Amino acid sequence: MSRRVILIHVLLCFFMVNGCSRLSEPSAGQQEPVIGNVIVYKEPGKFCGWPANNGIWNWGNEILVGFHLNYYKESLEHHSIDKDKPSERVMARSYDGGVSWKLEKPEAFSSTKAKPVWFAGQIDFTDPNFSLTCRSERFYFSYDRGKNWNGPFKLPLFGQDDVMARTDYVVDGRYDCHIFLTATKTNGREGRPFCVRTRDGGRTMNFVSWIGPEPTGYSIMPSTVRISQSKLVTAIRRYERGDINRGWISIYESNNNGDSWRLLSKAASTGAHGGNPPCMVKLSDGRLCVTYGYRSKPYGIRAKMSNDNGKTWSEIIHLREDGRTWDIGYTRTVVRPDGKLVTIYYYTTQENPEQHIAATIWDPDKI
Repeated sequence: MSRRVILIHVLLCFFMVNGCSRLSEPSAGQQEPVIGNVIVYKEPGKFCGWPANNGIWNWGNEILVGFHLNYYKESLEHHSIDKDKPSERVMARSYDGGVSWKLEKPEAFSSTKAKPVWFAGQIDFTDPNFSLTCRSERFYFSYDRGKNWNGPFKLPLFGQDDVMARTDYVVDGRYDCHIFLTATKTNGREGRPFCVRTRDGGRTMNFVSWIGPEPTGYSIMPSTVRISQSKLVTAIRRYERGDINRGWISIYESNNNGDSWRLLSKAASTGAHGGNPPCMVKLSDGRLCVTYGYRSKPYGIRAKMSNDNGKTWSEIIHLREDGRTWDIGYTRTVVRPDGKLVTIYYYTTQENPEQHIAATIWDPDKI
């Protein structure tokens, strides 16, 4: 038996023992990264969805991701959830870089009827075990890596009719943080992204700027990274109805620390059915990576890379193309200490038709 055959056999055994559902193989003529697909969480009769609505955090190889648990009800036109049954906000944690996972149900999220209050303390954003999560018009924070959460606390409306927050923030100092949110448009419909900043640990939050003009369709769910002391780059979920009826990812940059923004590029198409939100991360060598779900055939999870801070983007990296329906995606991605990426999303396949949370562990240096 050759060394190459032995190596492949060892790798297959490793992923099988550690809970990966499969190793995907590159198509003929493609040079794809080595990929392992892992089931993060699945439960019979349940729909697991939308990690991008909740957030992801990592402390080295310890990774925490939030998502929702709904009751499953098959639908090809809408989300496959039973709207007459309750939903839970839960989390999953990995201590080994995304290979194995355990479900958690934080007490702070157990009651969706808990009334948020105004925050009057002072958050230390630089605490090594800090995490922040924003959802709708409320936020929570933790000093113990998301095991216990303080909140809910009210988010200001910043003069808008409604704020539809998802978790996206950039820590700038001990009491200093940029937070990126979405508000309803002037017609009351979804939505338009904007930037706020707190310099007193969350006691007050001040509107800084809109990110781009008000769209005809929607421009929502920013994912932001800091490039330098004055430069920020954000990826935005865009969608416009029309003849093509497709979604895409727009990239905006700010060269004055969020005071104003300009459109930089279109990173990728995200397909039909409302498109899909991006997750953007910065690698140790300065490259930017955007991951996203693709909601046209072939349904799957994709990525692109940028070597110039978002001005131009690589060809598509096909992480998966085995989605059963369009109802997938909402990726969140973190960078492990070894440089590999862990991309988490909700997914459905022929083998596992009920939507579940999955992760792809991949190496951006082997593209």
